[in-house]
Formats: sequence, C-alpha cells, structure tokens
Amino acid sequence: MQLTDQFNRKINYIRISVTDRCDFRCIYCMSEQMKFLPKKELLTLEEINRIASIFISMGVEKIRITGGEPLVRKNIDTLFNNLSKNKDLKELTLTTNASQLMKKAEMLKASGIERINISLDSLNPLNFKKMTRTGDLSNVLDGIEHAINIGLKQIKLNTVIMRGINDHEIFDLIEFAIKKNIDISFIEEMPLGDTAFSRKSTFTSNDEILKKIKTNYLINKIDYRTGGPAEYWQILGTKSRIGLISPHSHNFCEECNRVRISCKGELFLCLGQDDKIELMPLLREYPNNDQPIKDAILNSMKIKPKSHEFNLEQNKPAVVRFMSHTGG
Repeated sequence: MQLTDQFNRKINYIRISVTDRCDFRCIYCMSEQMKFLPKKELLTLEEINRIASIFISMGVEKIRITGGEPLVRKNIDTLFNNLSKNKDLKELTLTTNASQLMKKAEMLKASGIERINISLDSLNPLNFKKMTRTGDLSNVLDGIEHAINIGLKQIKLNTVIMRGINDHEIFDLIEFAIKKNIDISFIEEMPLGDTAFSRKSTFTSNDEILKKIKTNYLINKIDYRTGGPAEYWQILGTKSRIGLISPHSHNFCEECNRVRISCKGELFLCLGQDDKIELMPLLREYPNNDQPIKDAILNSMKIKPKSHEFNLEQNKPAVVRFMSHTGG
C-alpha cells in the first residue's frame, strides 16, 4: 500500500512529535511563559509506536522524531528501541537541540539512528542565551562533540537566521560546520504561534543568505536530497554541504511527501494549515483493531491541502499553535 494524496503526491515520510515540552524557549518557536499540555493528554509511547507501525504498513519509509525536545520525554529510549526493530522502516531520524546528547548519544547510536538534525542558531554564549532564553551553549557544544566522537553519522545543524539578532553569525556557523565535517541548513523563520516577535522585521530570506555565502565561499548546487525540502550546495574543498529550506521565498509544496503527528495524536496534513484528523480517540476505542485508524489515515489524504499560505505582511501567525506542539 502506498499513501497518495488528492494531488497524486506519495506520502512516505512522517514526523512525530513525542512531547510539546522543551528545556529551551527559543524566541522564534515559543512564548516566554509557555503552558504545556497535561501529561494525560499526550500519546503514550506505546501509542506512538502503534501509530508509527500503522503508517509503516501503509508505505511510510522514513520517520523523524521531533518535539518540543524529544530527548526530555521520559523513557524515550524504549520508543527508539521499538521503532528500530521494525525492519520495514528504512530511516529513523531525530531533531534535537542537543542539550541531552551527552546522556543520550550512545542510546541513539544503538537504536540505529543514522541522521540527527541539531538546532543551533548562535555560537556566542550571550546571544545563544538570548535566543533560547534558557539554553547553555557549552552543554550543547559538548553534546555535539560527543555525538561526533562516538561515530553518529550524518549530523546536520539547523539554523534560523533572524535579522538584527544572529544574521552576523552566518559565516561563524558555516565555519563551525566545516571544522566538524558536518552539514548545515538555513531555515526561513515560519509564522507559527504567537511568539511576541515581529517576524516581518526579523525575517531573513534564504536568497539573501545564499548571496552572502557566495561572497565568502565557492559552492556548487548539487543533486542531494534527504527526503525533506532542503536544496543543497557543496562547499568546495570541504566535506560540508549547505542546505536551504525556504518555505517563504521558494515554496516547495508541490513535492510534499510528509504529514505530521502531534504529541496528542492529531494528524496534521500540513505544517502551515489547520487541517487535521484526531487519531487518539480511535487508538483508544480500537485497541486491538488497526483498520479504523488506517481508514482515517486514508480518508485524510482527501483533505491534505495543496500548500501552506505564509504571509509575513499580515504580521500574525499563519496558525496559532506553536511549532513545539506540531513538531518541526
């Protein structure tokens, strides 16, 4: 079985948020005083594994575990262990802020995680603190170094550049990636959740970033894809690649191959739209019968929208839920 939406796009990739909680409060992602969901409203780890198994049986080949910060979820080790046993899953990946990597890197490697995206927006301790509100840069850098040293493969940095806040660090971040022989992607700021920041004033397009990069590096566009929306450039003379994820300036929706599961079991058909199907009630009403869940997933393909509609001129979030709720 292969999931296909109404626009004949094959859905073979899901992103699952295992928690809306995070030990950071990044200024483009959360409000300073976040109210998190009661734990009783979250999917259990067993339910997450069940959802993942159902999607895999329907043709999904890649799963990314996200949050919030997924590694703060209690007993998350058991989920990775269970997912890694599914032989029909081709790729299991993770997005993390690296705060827990010193403690969790060995577990991730043992679970067969081959690709980790690490959110890193600044290499300056004071600026890092400003952007994350609660983060400790030294802890993050130690986690990255540890993950590299134990042999975790395909580590990539994810960076959101904000005008007037960290746009002066583009070269520093690229040099860090080159030094560590890892890749880096620049992601345009997305209008999700009311973060109390004017995104119109801080937004920096990837066209601007690419133009700046070309003043300092020789790069070639390459035919390299990881299943996501990034377009990649090779930095000549290095092992590092630069990815650009551009939901504003270069809409990539025509190639969309993914859906998202929130930490409370909502199947979101698009990150930038509110179309969703509630899976948690079905999971609990039919504990021993997957068919109703499969039917709901199949029916959801009929309402998956053609594209998101991000508009910075409105100066308000495209959707009111925070990124941490849906998962990145």
